[in-house]
This record gives sequence, structure tokens and C-alpha cells, in this order.
Amino acid sequence: MIAFLIYLPFLLTGVLIIFYFERKLAAFIQDRLGPSHVGKFGMLQPIADLGKLVQKEDIIPAKADKVLFKAAPFLIFIATFAGFVVVPLSSAFQPATLQTGVFFILAIISLDVIGILMAGWSSNNKYALFGSMRAIAQVVSFEVPVGLAVLSVVMLCQTLDLQEICFQQSPMSANLDGLQSLGGIFAWNIVKAPFLVIAYIVFYIATLAECNRAPFDIPEAESELVAGFHTEYSGFRFAKFFLAEYGMMLLVSLLGAILFFGGWNSPFPNIGGFKLGTWTNGTIGSVSGHVWGAFWLVTKAFLAMLVQVWIRWTFPRIRVDQMMGLCWKYLTPFGLLSIIISAIWRIVFF
Repeated sequence: MIAFLIYLPFLLTGVLIIFYFERKLAAFIQDRLGPSHVGKFGMLQPIADLGKLVQKEDIIPAKADKVLFKAAPFLIFIATFAGFVVVPLSSAFQPATLQTGVFFILAIISLDVIGILMAGWSSNNKYALFGSMRAIAQVVSFEVPVGLAVLSVVMLCQTLDLQEICFQQSPMSANLDGLQSLGGIFAWNIVKAPFLVIAYIVFYIATLAECNRAPFDIPEAESELVAGFHTEYSGFRFAKFFLAEYGMMLLVSLLGAILFFGGWNSPFPNIGGFKLGTWTNGTIGSVSGHVWGAFWLVTKAFLAMLVQVWIRWTFPRIRVDQMMGLCWKYLTPFGLLSIIISAIWRIVFF
């Protein structure tokens, strides 16, 4: 219950912040001002938009399957929110301590496919159905390179526990030697094993597609499908779709930060008498440990999300055949290559 009361406001706040930055960054790229009237610098615009959505009429098409139509947004949001339960926000705070945390996240976020199919099918709208079928094909396909990229890290760390993966990238780990013993950025997986740059690129592109973000927003292509699988949704039900999409962006960004960039660990190393890493990590279980850990993890995740936003307003939408070609001809082979190198690396250096 405590974790629920912490993570739900965290998710809502994170979505509002990244939505505001998305609109501001889009305006900057397009040489506009963006939100500027509601609150200082338009900072309250996301809250105003949320209030508008909540007050809108909840319209259900006459020929829709009303039970599935109403249940779909809840299922998609629950599947996304449930993934946060195994995310360690600091060195001593993880809502559910699972030794199979990585597997849990990959499994639970796959459930949103069921919700997407329910939304498209129950709407009794051809555009919604086409959008849901596209989304399912896209998510199922890109789960393969995501799994391969994640497996590369798991092979090196020899664990599926997200908290343990974070500790292995900490100066407190007993398995660090050489520059890695300094901690900070030198202990991160992507620095200890530089070939993981390939795995992270595969992971980042594939998760971008799983979030239905541009240039992979084919399931919601406005020029073709109106709004895709949520064409018939309005008001609060549409807001849940909106929240789930940005929540998924936040979840995969947190997962990428944990697997590749040290999780809640500070980027500063301990050099000589300057224990910057220790000072900016805090003490395990203390208030400083919680605050510093959450700060570093959320900062890394938000940097990844800002790049997702930048990509949306920079690259055009690709075609379905180009998307599938990218998945099966490029990302999947590179993911397999990363696994092979990871296996060799594990044998030679451990």
C-alpha cells in the first residue's frame, strides 16, 4: 500500500512533467513558444489539459461491445502500472523484491496487447481495428530484440533481480576491479562491457516502437487511421490511454537506466580522498540514500525520455514494411550478436 501511494503520484507527476517538456521541446524545434499562458511559462498547461479530459463527455458507440470497451483502458493502464512494482527507486526501496524482476517486467508489459486488441475490436470501428492489429504486430515483433538486449545484460550479471543488478554497478560490489573499483560511471555495465552500447541501441529503438512513439506511431497514424485503436474513446477513458503511453515511456526508460547506466548509483567516482561517489549515493536505508538514489535514477530516465521526445519531432513516420524490416533484418541480428559477445565476454573476463 505504501508503494502504491508512492508510485502512483510518481507516475502521474512524471507524465505531467514529460508532457510539458514535450510540448516545449516541440515548440523549440518548430520555432514556436509552446504553452505560455497557464501558469508561469505555461507550466500548469498539462494540469489544465488533464482537467479538460476528465470533464469531457464519456461517449460509448451504440454498436460497441460495451463491456470490453469499458475494460480495455483499465487493463492497459494496470498492465503498465504493475511493471513499476519491481523497480528499485533507491538502494533500500523496492516495492516487491523479486528475484525474477526483469522477467516480470517483460511479461507484465506484454499484457497491454490484450487491452489494445480489446479496444480496437470492441469499438466496432474499422480504423480502430486496423490500429489495434498494427499495434499487436508491432509490439509482439519488437519484444524479440528487447528480450535479446536485456538477455545480454542478464548473462553478464547472472541475475534477474533488478536491485542486484544495481548493486553490481555500485562501488559496494565485491566484483569490481581496476577502474571499476572507483565506482561511479566506471562501474556501469555499459562502461564495464563497452559492447553493451550495441545492446542499448537495440533496446532503445525497440522500446520506442513498443511505446508506439514516433517514428513508430503507425498504430495511431492520424493521416491514415484517425487515432488508431483509441479512435472512439473520449474523456477520462482516453486520458487513461494517454497516461498508459507516457507511463510505458517512463517504465522502459527506468529499466534501461537500471540495466545499462547504473540504476540509482551516482555517476561520480571515488578518486583518492574525494569520495564523490559515496557522498552522492548516500547511506543505504537513510533519508539521503533514498533521496540521492531516486534523484539519479529518475534523472537518467528523464534524459532518455527527452531523447524520445526529440526523436518524435525530428524523424518522419516510417511505413509498416520498413518497421518490420528494421525489426527482423537489423535489430534482431544485432541483438543476437550482442548475446554472442556477452557469452564470450563472460567466459574470458569472469
